[in-house]
Amino acid sequence: MSHWRRLGGALALLLAVLVVGTVGYVILGFGFLDALYQTVTTVATVGYREVQPLSTAGKIFTMVLILLGVGAALYAFSVLIETLVEGRIQDVLGRRRMERTIDAMHDHVIVCGWGRVGRSIAAEVTAAGRDLVVIDQDAARLADCPHPTIIGDATDDAVLARAGLPRASAVVAAVDQDAENSFITLSARASRPDAFIVSRARSMESEPKLRRAGADRVVNPQHIGGARMAAFVLRPHVAEFLDVVMRERNLEFRLEELEIFPGSPVAGMTLREAHLRDRAGALVLALRGPDGQFVTNPSPDALIEPRHVLIAIGTEDELAKLAEIVAA
Repeated sequence: MSHWRRLGGALALLLAVLVVGTVGYVILGFGFLDALYQTVTTVATVGYREVQPLSTAGKIFTMVLILLGVGAALYAFSVLIETLVEGRIQDVLGRRRMERTIDAMHDHVIVCGWGRVGRSIAAEVTAAGRDLVVIDQDAARLADCPHPTIIGDATDDAVLARAGLPRASAVVAAVDQDAENSFITLSARASRPDAFIVSRARSMESEPKLRRAGADRVVNPQHIGGARMAAFVLRPHVAEFLDVVMRERNLEFRLEELEIFPGSPVAGMTLREAHLRDRAGALVLALRGPDGQFVTNPSPDALIEPRHVLIAIGTEDELAKLAEIVAA
């Protein structure tokens, strides 16, 4: 039985004693208020005199009420103290366990804001097998969060540090206000110049400001949602295929990105020379150079250089094999 259920039972027992005592004194000839007063003073053992002289039956009833009432009151008080103390201890121990979990994380994602957007981001990150930490100022909103959490202001450098920013790979600023997302981006960029930062924007006017603040990517959920709905209207089959490839967990084919690091066995080769399709089975859809430009449907003579990113499609096994081939 939980502490709170025990506390409820103890309070119910005490209330029952008060009700029985009040009814008993009313039967003995007391008025209702006098009967309630006599019951409370008796159970509380404060030592006040009787409201009116007691008969022999009244004295016997009072003695029984003292034994039952004092026992019920002491039990309720002890359960209350136990619940408060142990609840506090459990909170402290739970927070310390969570802090140790966060301290052990590396290359995790920090999600700032536990609203609808933050929940969707967390679901996708978790499905991809990545660790994450959630920051929000509202403790009640974080109560049902299944991930490690930090209660605090994400614009505060100390809060970001508690979330493991020095060891994180990415930060997502997903709170409701663009101004707060700007401050989160500034703080994260100042502390971690090499971190990948994605920021949410509610208005189109805020997007360039967030980029200047240091965001690598700025996402406007309303704009993307509208564009996606329009794509279903204009190119429904293409849109559905991309939607399924990106979101369906049990689909055989997946899209993946693989960065070519210096020292990779395929660095300096052309796609023809690397034989990636023959060796792995995955199809390279695009190359992205260090300048950020995409080369879609690259020719077999396209050169694979360090810091290129391969965008490939294939089964999970094919993509895993491709990752082994290009690994440095």
